[in-house]
Amino acid sequence: MSASLGELAVRFGCELRGDPDLRVEHVAPLSSAGPDALAFLANPRYRSQLAQTRAGAIVLAPAHAGDTTRPVLIAANPYATYARMASVLYPAPVAAAGVHPTAWIAPLAQVAGDAHVGAHVSIGNGSRVGARAVIGPGCVIEEGVQIDADVRLVARVVVCRGTHIGARTIVQPGAVIGAEGFGFAPERGTWLKVPQVGNVRIGADVEIGSNTTIDRGAIEDTVIEEGVKLDNQIQIGHNVRIGAHTAMAACVGVSGSVTIGKRCQIGGAVGIVGHLSICDDVAVTGLTMVSHSITEPGVYSSGLPAIAAADWRRAVARLHRLDRMAGRLAALERQLGKERDD
Repeated sequence: MSASLGELAVRFGCELRGDPDLRVEHVAPLSSAGPDALAFLANPRYRSQLAQTRAGAIVLAPAHAGDTTRPVLIAANPYATYARMASVLYPAPVAAAGVHPTAWIAPLAQVAGDAHVGAHVSIGNGSRVGARAVIGPGCVIEEGVQIDADVRLVARVVVCRGTHIGARTIVQPGAVIGAEGFGFAPERGTWLKVPQVGNVRIGADVEIGSNTTIDRGAIEDTVIEEGVKLDNQIQIGHNVRIGAHTAMAACVGVSGSVTIGKRCQIGGAVGIVGHLSICDDVAVTGLTMVSHSITEPGVYSSGLPAIAAADWRRAVARLHRLDRMAGRLAALERQLGKERDD
């Protein structure tokens, strides 16, 4: 699909410097874009590429508009504006309404007439699929599930009993929503299974990545509020609550009964210990282990950045000598008659 620069400028409220009749057909990075491509600049580290790019048009901020002779679409938030324009050039596929002959729908399930149910789908009794929803091939929807309007389950998604998925939510292939949480009580050296009787409630406009798992609540529900974005291979434990518009990168692990506030950003491979809370507007950088509640907005880190292997070995060797060094320091302080602060 193609669009003229004039059309894009008017539709998305941009200032256009260039020919309004020029058309772009696809998107590309600045480094490889051709005359029929739309590119963008959001990260200043790529600013040097503006001089050489052959892009048909570039979405950028006002501060960079003078750095190129190519046509530009000037926006206060170039990345978000580019995302909206890319959606015009790459519209989502429209699935035809109807039920594939290989799908199985239980007698007491309800599927909207304009919904799409793909091949080898299973929908259990008491479940309801809303208007224009798309249930992709191989999905399993157990009993008593509520899927609201315009939800899209891409493929092989498992939605366990009692789950509620809000409108316009997208669930990528392989995700499992509402499986039983990891609940076991110790008894004389063995483990006794604790029934997981809660459900999962997912708000509107959520996106859930491939192979991400969201456990059902042990007693109360696991809740994912509206606008949350979850990347691939994330584990959400039972009774977790994630606030609206929080985003999590891949491989995050959230233990049970954690509460995460609104508008948080959780980096890749972060681990969050159970039964703690994180307030609104917190950013946690990748590989951080969160072991205590966070009560003040801000950026938090604990992962060590990579260094040369020889430097790392020396640092670890010194780390193992810290106790002896601390003892020697304490002895010296006692000789000098000084009191230690700790």
